[in-house]
Formats: sequence, structure tokens, C-alpha cells
Amino acid sequence: MSRPQSRSQAQAMSAAFSGAVDLSALKARPAAGPPAAGSAAPTAGAESAYVVDVTEATFADVVQASTSVPVLVDLGASWSAESQQLTATLTTLAENAGGTWILARVDADASPRVAQALAQAVGAQAIPIVIALAAGQPVAAVGPEPEPRLRDWIAQLLGALRDQLPGIRPAEEALAAAGGDEVEPEPEDPRFVAAEEALAAGDFAAAAQAYQSILDVEPANADAQAALAQTGLLARVTEAPADALDRADAAPDDVPAQCTAADVQVAEGQPDAAFARLVATVRRTAGEDRTAAREHLLQLFGLFAPDDELVVKYRRALAAALY
Repeated sequence: MSRPQSRSQAQAMSAAFSGAVDLSALKARPAAGPPAAGSAAPTAGAESAYVVDVTEATFADVVQASTSVPVLVDLGASWSAESQQLTATLTTLAENAGGTWILARVDADASPRVAQALAQAVGAQAIPIVIALAAGQPVAAVGPEPEPRLRDWIAQLLGALRDQLPGIRPAEEALAAAGGDEVEPEPEDPRFVAAEEALAAGDFAAAAQAYQSILDVEPANADAQAALAQTGLLARVTEAPADALDRADAAPDDVPAQCTAADVQVAEGQPDAAFARLVATVRRTAGEDRTAAREHLLQLFGLFAPDDELVVKYRRALAAALY
């Protein structure tokens, strides 16, 4: 996938994509191999009847399910805090929707061909993004939004498709018979809502300030820590030149160029290459340059879980490069 655009660019996408690429073409392809190290399926809740984690081998089932009810494809990445937040929100909404729609979670690193097909179908150049499928075709898409806006978007989607997909009305009737409307989730933390709205608007400075204000009060808040690190990455990648990788490859001793290239590689779902780049930079530099490369690598490690296989591997490589 190409380097992410700013959030405002991603959300400026059209809300409807009729006549797009036929995603069922993936049915004929062989199953992908095991996920690469450092990638994982979305982790915001286990699978259920209404929430599934999708691989290339199971994507045909998602296409088939969309002939009955809408399938909302949550296309994100395990390293992205913004993806994890969106996945958690969508998972809660799906569990409370009673089967009126299904959530299909796709990790772009674990299932790159599925992710590429979906992104190409709607012209997406940024993740996370939610793509609605109906009758095997993408019909709408939305970027990361606060929970109330996602609810409104889903309600409009169901209204537009109710007479076209045969499974929506029966599911709504069963939901009403079981207890009425969807269960309202617990109110969101307004501090995170403010930060997410700033992030969605492309105001990275305001988002970073909002997350930092949470950490000033709660230094151990893991969600705020991860979101702040992700916001920093998004801000840096947005400012990176389009030829950042070429510039870095042409100037191996230019530490700022190497750091920028590593940011881009992480944003493109290539953390292995990014970490290897910075370890090599640490190995061949000294003094302040070495310190800058080391600190940037540690900053990128912060985007991942401490026990992530790649983080463990490259912490050892970093130690070897330093000593």
C-alpha cells in the first residue's frame, strides 16, 4: 500500500463507490502463507457471529455474507493505535447490532493481498478505513470517526440497503424482539474524543497536545501512550517527501534521512525493513548521529507491544550494534 495521506485527505473520499472492482476475484487465488513476524490480526475482541477476522483464505465467505446483510470491512494494521481504537469501537457496535450488519476485520500486514484489493476498489491511500460491502461490491467508505458519527453512518447505510439486502429486516425484527434497539455503550472518555477529533481533522499538534495532557495526569495510560506515538508518526510521515526512501538510500550516512525513511516504512507496514535500516545506521555512525538513530529506533519500538517478535529481535540487534 502507498504511504498514508493525512487524515483529512482520507476522510474526503466519496461516500459511495458504485461499479467498483469486483472483490470476488480473490476467490480464485490460493491461500496466503502464514503472517509475517510482527503482524497480527486485529485484537480488539474475539471473533463472534457478528465479528470475524478475515484472511485471504476466508475472504470469499465475507463476499458471500454481503449478499444478505452489509459487511463493514475494518481495514487497519496491528501497529496502528488509531486502527486499534477504530476496531474496538466497531467491534462494540457490531456486537450490539444483532446481525443487522457484520464486521470483518482485516489486518493489512497479515493479509496484504486482501488489503490491496480493497484499497484499490475504493481508491484508498490511507488506513484505517471502513469499507461497506453489499452484494459483493464496495458501496460506501468512511475514515476513522468518533463513535457517534460511525453510528449515524451505519444507520444511513442500513436505511439505503434495507430494501436491497434480504437479511437486514429479519435481523432488525429479531433484535427488537430480543430487547429493542442496540444497547448504548458506556460514554467515551471526552479527553480521547477531543484528541481523536483533532486527529481526524489532520491537526496533529492539537491531537498530540490532547494525548500528552492525559499522560500528564495518568503517566501509565497505555492507550494515550500508544496514541501519542502514533500521532507523532502520522505527523512526520505527512511531512515526509514522496521520495524519502530514494533519498535515504542515496545518502546512507544522513541520519535524519534514514529516520524519515524508517517512518515511511513503518507507515507502509514494513517495520522489519525500518528497524533493520536504523540498526544499520547505528552500526555505522558514532557520537550524536548514533544517539539520534538509536533514540528514533526506540521511539518506533514504542508503536508496538514490548513482546512483539520484531521488537524483541531488533532490541537484541541494537544492543549488538552498540556494543
